[in-house]
Amino acid sequence: MSPPENPAVPRTVPRTRPVDARMLRTVCGLFVTGVTVITSGRDGTAGGTTVNSFTSVSLDPPLVLFCLHKRSRLRPVVEESGAYVVNFLAGQQESLARSFAARDAAVMRSVTSHPSVTGVPVLSEALAFLSCELADTFDGGDHAIFLGRVVQLGVPRENQDPLVFFRGTLGALEEEAAGLHPIFDG
Repeated sequence: MSPPENPAVPRTVPRTRPVDARMLRTVCGLFVTGVTVITSGRDGTAGGTTVNSFTSVSLDPPLVLFCLHKRSRLRPVVEESGAYVVNFLAGQQESLARSFAARDAAVMRSVTSHPSVTGVPVLSEALAFLSCELADTFDGGDHAIFLGRVVQLGVPRENQDPLVFFRGTLGALEEEAAGLHPIFDG
């Protein structure tokens, strides 16, 4: 006889069934991420798009990665230029994130920017940025994974909270976390 069901324990989907894409998106949406705008290209080809699939990979050598849908308008720009900038957004930059997320994305000429050492534009009002040379690209299903070597970084807007993404919603942190403890990577 099986134990009675506990309503406090969520049911899981058996592993033999394919994972539903909508459910995967919902579950992954419970993981809080920062919000970035990836910029790439130079001069007339420069563009950007909002991305929350960013992570640091290695400190030595300094490597980071982000993912773009294979049909993203920015993908060929990154591949052609061989460089990109990860612009971390501050809490009050939700409208900027939305403008770069739109199908007809924000035009680089409409935002204040300056060139990085690679020539790729840095959003001047970003919380922080990492300028990267493209090291490799990997297949990631319906996305491409871009691995970059960090060649320049900066924190032009210190003491500001980040823009975060949670449950499909953009927003700023509501309050400062008390008792911050460092996380050590083993």
